[in-house]
Amino acid sequence: MANRARSEPVIQQGELLKLSSTPLTKFLTYFVLIVGAVIALIPFVWMISASVMSLSEAMGVAFFPSKIHLENYIDAWELGNFSEYFVNSVLITLITLSGELLFSIMAAYAFARIRFPGRDLIFALLLTTMMIPAMVIIIPNFLTVTWLGRIGPIKWINNWPALTVPFMGSVFSVFLLRQFFAQVPDELFDAARIDGAGHLRFLVQVVLPLSKAPIMVIVVLSFIGSWNALAWPLLVTNTPDWRPIAVGLLNFVEEAGQRVHLTMAGAFITIIPILVLYFFTQKQFTESIARSGLKG
Repeated sequence: MANRARSEPVIQQGELLKLSSTPLTKFLTYFVLIVGAVIALIPFVWMISASVMSLSEAMGVAFFPSKIHLENYIDAWELGNFSEYFVNSVLITLITLSGELLFSIMAAYAFARIRFPGRDLIFALLLTTMMIPAMVIIIPNFLTVTWLGRIGPIKWINNWPALTVPFMGSVFSVFLLRQFFAQVPDELFDAARIDGAGHLRFLVQVVLPLSKAPIMVIVVLSFIGSWNALAWPLLVTNTPDWRPIAVGLLNFVEEAGQRVHLTMAGAFITIIPILVLYFFTQKQFTESIARSGLKG
């Protein structure tokens, strides 16, 4: 009876494997995936198509242009002042990303590997802030950067500190890294302590090389969020000196209406760095998981 009872789950598992490998199941799986991919690609394809249309075609119902207007990209670059905004976006993104990685890595390691009074309570309170909508904290953040700009030696409004410092403390990044750092075996830390390594050396030489996967996730998500920022830069800047590239898309909205063809051309120019980053980090992301040697 015992052998029979043990064999029944194996038979059921085998039947499930056979069912999942049938031609009908494979067809339905690929059909759903293809339909989902087409639905996701239609807006992107239309954006590219509209970016080379004339204004009348872009405002109409045409999906493909009758004549390709590549000059739309030149006009969008010049009219949108993208040469200045592009440099601003690069600087803002690099500063924000560097600060977020520094503070998130240090905070996550402290929560994961260092024992101190109130550690779990502080971490729990930190996680509760993730439930606060982003729009709710815009006014408190604006008042904070305005006050800091008045008492400090550096001007914050219309300058890089207001555009970068409020986003260097990411609760999600701390949470993600903390969960991964906590999975690093204690035996590695004991071996490092025997070799005379402290927490900082253990973090740099052991933990970070094993944590390329979550760090890559943070880099991609932080880059996208900082590069596409629009509402906050409009609030803390009133001159184009430090405004990012997303603000340049507003230059195509006029009293007579929106220049849809130039807006789509500018939008495609804006997302090119994101596409390049995605294609480069996708392979590194999967390889870093395979090299980590940890199961998450």
